[in-house]
Amino acid sequence: MKREFLLWDLPTRVFHWALVLCIGLAWWSGEEGRNDVHEWTGYTLLVLVVSRIAWGFVGSRHSRFSDFVHGPRTTIAYLRGARSPTPGHNPLGAWSVLALLLLMLVQAVSGLFNSDDILFPGPLYYAASTPLRDTMGVVHELAFEALLVLIALHVLVVSYHQWVKKEGLIRAMLVGKAAQKTGLSAPVATWKALLIFILVAAAVWLGLEQAPQPQPLW
Repeated sequence: MKREFLLWDLPTRVFHWALVLCIGLAWWSGEEGRNDVHEWTGYTLLVLVVSRIAWGFVGSRHSRFSDFVHGPRTTIAYLRGARSPTPGHNPLGAWSVLALLLLMLVQAVSGLFNSDDILFPGPLYYAASTPLRDTMGVVHELAFEALLVLIALHVLVVSYHQWVKKEGLIRAMLVGKAAQKTGLSAPVATWKALLIFILVAAAVWLGLEQAPQPQPLW
């Protein structure tokens, strides 16, 4: 009997749903003026994205970029009806994943330079010149708008694969596998992802602690 492995390991699923939560919380806190929540959500988002990128190189087989990211030729062939070369993300979905991660990274980094002009300057606000602060403010807004568009597209595509093509993507992202959505090898130990997360969080925290502080007025 052929053994079935998880398609998406526990760290990948936790990263995915934690990012969903952070994006929703970032939107809510920004709209409601909860800058304290918005600030810590941004830090968490930054650590999660960097950790997921690292996991894309050292994680389980189907979490690695090398498994599901393919060049234009494979992507075009898939659009013309060819089968996906991996049971995980298809070639088109892979580029969507990269775009989402990139936009979330830009969103989180640009937020470090922002301020509400009252109580909550970003940790890198005083390390940047006024033109750079202004540029980062614009980038922060544009990146979020682009992110919303990509998220909406992502939801539509997942819905199509879930309910029209009956692929069970949502179940696979919840429990790791579904019918016809199983992995080809055993997942990497979860503790490695936890270690990466802790190291990234520590690096971000220590790095931001070194940022310049405002000079006293007297």
